[in-house]
Amino acid sequence: MDPIKLSKPITVGDKEISEITLREPTLGDLIAGEAVGGAGETARVAATLAAMAGIPFPAFKTISAQDFLRINKAAEPLLGNGEAAGTN
Repeated sequence: MDPIKLSKPITVGDKEISEITLREPTLGDLIAGEAVGGAGETARVAATLAAMAGIPFPAFKTISAQDFLRINKAAEPLLGNGEAAGTN
């Protein structure tokens, strides 16, 4: 997948990240999303996307809401939820 440019960089450790690349999810990524126990759907999706991007969840949570929505939309084909999966 092509990198997704963030509207505002985030900090991961001592690195500034201005774009992320999602890879095809693994079962472990899906489990990471489910592991956010007691959280709402947004938190579970965010944890899954963070795992797919290789970004620690606490750092991923600093991404702007607008960027999160774009990242979530871009992930749809990878997760089998978009046109690429034949659902639209």
